[in-house]
Amino acid sequence: MSDEHKHPSHEHTPAPAPEPQLQEDAGSQALAEAFRSSFFIVQVVMVILVVVFFCSGIFSVGPQEKAVILRLGRPVGEGADALMGAGLHWAFPYPIDEVRRIPFTEIQTVKSTTGWYHMTPQDEAAEVAGAFRPSPSASLNPTYDGYTITGDGNIIHARAMLSYKVEDPIRYEFDFVSASNSVQNALDEALIYAAARFTNVDDILLRRDHSRFQETVKLRVTQLVQQEDLGITILQCNVDAIPPVRLQPDFERVTSALSAAETQKNEAATEQNSITNAAVADAVRLVSAATTDATNLVVSVKADADRFTSLLPQYKSAPGLTRSWLYYQTVSEVMNGAAGKWYMPENPGGEPLEIRLQLNRQPVAPGALPAGGP
Repeated sequence: MSDEHKHPSHEHTPAPAPEPQLQEDAGSQALAEAFRSSFFIVQVVMVILVVVFFCSGIFSVGPQEKAVILRLGRPVGEGADALMGAGLHWAFPYPIDEVRRIPFTEIQTVKSTTGWYHMTPQDEAAEVAGAFRPSPSASLNPTYDGYTITGDGNIIHARAMLSYKVEDPIRYEFDFVSASNSVQNALDEALIYAAARFTNVDDILLRRDHSRFQETVKLRVTQLVQQEDLGITILQCNVDAIPPVRLQPDFERVTSALSAAETQKNEAATEQNSITNAAVADAVRLVSAATTDATNLVVSVKADADRFTSLLPQYKSAPGLTRSWLYYQTVSEVMNGAAGKWYMPENPGGEPLEIRLQLNRQPVAPGALPAGGP
């Protein structure tokens, strides 16, 4: 056999060993298993995140609140249907939905200090505690002190506290950038307007017509609120007014004098009423007594008239006997119960009678004399 035929058999390459292929398959399977485990964990985490995402949309509304859900900036529902009452509710989490809470029954307050002198936070805290009093030497500085001008050109300091309740939450919350600022502006304007309506500063500062000043502020701010349709109802408005700080001691002296005068006036009025009531009572008593006496006199005269009228026929038939009977009857009535009795009949001849009285006799005890006389 030639060499050409023997060479191919000597250069034959043996088949590769199977061990490396087995190692590569085990690594791929481990990697695939790791991917499957990681994917499962990712799925569980995603489910948990989805649950947390949706659960985060649960919210509560207080008993004094109403809530409105804004979905992509628009209220969900219209009018009263958009308002959610107290309790638990659900909405898509932000940024899909946004929950806006509106204090519906809670009383809101705004304070106007546009006409008040400058006060630091420490001054305000001291005023609340009742320990603050502005210095009388301080002068008004228009750069930071507020003030108002009355109709007669005088300067006063005035401030107001307004309380109100929201009646239309949708309009109050969404029709204005800040409705509370609108209420604040209305109160500031009403305070300046009311001061300008008074042509006598004493009516405000000396409390002669302070209630009308306060009522004017309330009516003006109510008019502005209704004009702008802010969706609120005004409940109460309290107004304070004082003179410029430098003039405060002078006004206090005037107020003290007016108070003393008012006290004396009230005391005089009280005494006047007491005297008048006593006089009226005496007059009523005297009139009543006079009326009673007049009635009794009329009754007595009428009785006497009736008595003499009944005796008239007897007198006409026997005048002398009737006169004597009446005379002795009258004497008997007059002398009834007397301790001592002296009877002096008329002298038939018209001559005067001689009367002799024993003035030094012993007094007789009552009841010791006989019934017929001495």
